[in-house]
Formats: sequence, C-alpha cells, structure tokens
Amino acid sequence: MASQIVADLIEAGIHFGQRASNWNPKMAPYIWGKRNGIHIIDIKETVKGLLLAKKFLARVVADGKDVCFVGTKRQARAVIEQRVGDVKMHYCVERWLGGTLTNFRTIRSRLKRLEELEAIQERDNFASYSKKMESQLRREMMKMKRNLDGIRRMDKLPGVIVVIDTKREMNALLEARKLGIPTVCLIDSDGDPEMADIPIPGNDDSMRSIDVIIRELCLAIAEGKQQRQSKEQGAAAAAGAQGGPRRSTRAQFKADGGDANLMPEEQLASASAPAAPAKPN
Repeated sequence: MASQIVADLIEAGIHFGQRASNWNPKMAPYIWGKRNGIHIIDIKETVKGLLLAKKFLARVVADGKDVCFVGTKRQARAVIEQRVGDVKMHYCVERWLGGTLTNFRTIRSRLKRLEELEAIQERDNFASYSKKMESQLRREMMKMKRNLDGIRRMDKLPGVIVVIDTKREMNALLEARKLGIPTVCLIDSDGDPEMADIPIPGNDDSMRSIDVIIRELCLAIAEGKQQRQSKEQGAAAAAGAQGGPRRSTRAQFKADGGDANLMPEEQLASASAPAAPAKPN
C-alpha cells in the first residue's frame, strides 16, 4: 500500500519544489537537496505527512465531524470538486469569503437567501418580476452559487480544514487557527509549515500531485464514514436490545397495579377531613 503511494507520488512529480531563491527556510527539514536551482522535497517526509493526515481524517470523520477542503488555485479546482463531491464533503474552490468560519452565522443567512432565489427560479423562472429586477436577482444568485455552492450543506463548523497552498489560502488558515480548527496542508518549499497542524510537504502547483493527495485523503474520509455508520448502527442495536425507552416511575407504578390500592377520591377526602366536634349534652 505505502509502496504504491510512493510510486504514485513520484510519478506525479510531487518531490519538485520551487526555485531555491524562493524557498522558505522553515521548510529546511523537508528538503532533500537541490538540483539545477530547484529544491527537491524529501519524499519520505511527504509520505509521513500523508499517512498521518489520512489517519487523523479517518478518526475525525468517524467521530461525526466533517471536513472542508480549500483550494482556489486553478490546478486544484476540478480535482477538489470531483473527488470531494464524491465523498459528500465541503469545499471552497472560488474566492475565500472573509468570515466564512469566524462569521459563520452570516454565511448561513446568505445560503438561505440562495435557497430562496432558487425556489423562485424553479417556481416561475422570475416571470413575476420586471426585466431589471430579474437581471439583478439572477446575477445575485449566480454570484452566491459560485462562491458558496461547495459549502451549502455545511450546517456547522468543520472538524478539519484541508488546504492546498498555504500562501494563497492564508485567510482561511488564520480563521481556522482563531477558532482552534485543525489544519492539514499541502505545502511547497516556499510555504510556512508552522501554519499547518499536519503539513504534507510537496508540489502544490502540479495538478497530478494535487490529485494524488486529494484522492488519498478522500479514501480516508470514506473509511471514516464507514466507521461512523458502524458506530451508529451499533448504538441503534444497543438501544433496541434494551426494549425501548424507559418508563417513568409513575408509569411503572400504574403498570404494577399500584392504583388499585389507593382510596377513591371521595373516601380520601372524607378520611382526610377533620372530624366534626360532638354536640354538648
């Protein structure tokens, strides 16, 4: 398994870094050497980071949390839309809107607005509006759909953020760090590994290398979903074995025939009433 991953990574050229003049010195532990003025990334560190990220994502998804992928560069858009969409997770491949995480309530309100516009379009295709208003509504809907379509099912903050290119997605990383959301990042030789909780050193400019990384991470997510379903099925089976919901103490008392030993309300009232004083002779 690991040998196949290594072969796929090398074939994709993930070990090719940036020019040596553009490197970040913090990436020194992940650099194997330099050839023709280009840094060569240590493939061992890449595999180490990838396997650690896969294990972490599988555990997070199994615990019931979701993952959000962020990759707005051209090389990553098609790959993320296809592979992340297949595992039903969230993604952002257009411009990262400021406050997507830190101002999540406002983002949810914009998603509700998008649903309203889509409902109007489905109902009468904006026929009840003037031409000018129809144009404005269509433009508003297309803009929101382009920016928010990948996160429209995200009804809560994700458990992990996966980022392609830390330099380009710095705003998303800062928001995740502010909220304490763990980050998994594909980092080239010019990136900052300190911005990632789990760095995966590798070429973030190659579509093939991005595809291999996203593919492996999505396989881990699919595995975590299977574990989540197994846990839910086990919990449901355990609840069914207990014979349904527990009855309250009063319901159990009535079921045991406890009411039969009680006095009728009239007798209870007469018994509890004070006795009338005897008349004097």
